Amino acid sequence: MNREEYFSQKIDLIQVDRKDKELGPVDRWKAHLKGVLHRGFTCIIKNNGLFVIQKRKHKVFNNVFDLSFSSHPRYLKKDHVQSVEEAIKENFKREWRLKGKITSLRFLEKYYYKEKDPHSDYTEHEINYLYLMEIEGKIENVEEFSYGMDYISLENILKKFKNFNFAPWVKKLSLTKIKRYLS
Repeated sequence: MNREEYFSQKIDLIQVDRKDKELGPVDRWKAHLKGVLHRGFTCIIKNNGLFVIQKRKHKVFNNVFDLSFSSHPRYLKKDHVQSVEEAIKENFKREWRLKGKITSLRFLEKYYYKEKDPHSDYTEHEINYLYLMEIEGKIENVEEFSYGMDYISLENILKKFKNFNFAPWVKKLSLTKIKRYLS
């Protein structure tokens, strides 16, 4: 599926309250236009002791760096929602090419944030689940969904964090938490 097909696809996200209680489905573009609180995730990829950053190619917060990719679990049908882990694996297959294997996927925390995209009409308003994925092998970004990727050491993340053009859901993390989670 190419980028335009993916963006035009009807997808329902999981609307939640501030305690992350599921309230039902909400259309993804309605959620982002109206700032409706929904569930999201960020998955940090670690490979050979380094972390993958990706420059997003997206309608919402385009051209910012993510650590490493972010999206949403879906509301699949009445009373059935996609787990965050299923959503991570689905989005990983769409946005990345891996010649190797995933060795672990670990939940780190969940947190609330709300941020208006200064370059579009969209707002991210999420209970965001943060995961760390460790991989072995060679990884490449899919150019349909990314302007590029690079590897960065934990030392450089900590050193450049405040001045780096990270997505707001990454900036919401404290340096103390980043150091603890990624060490």
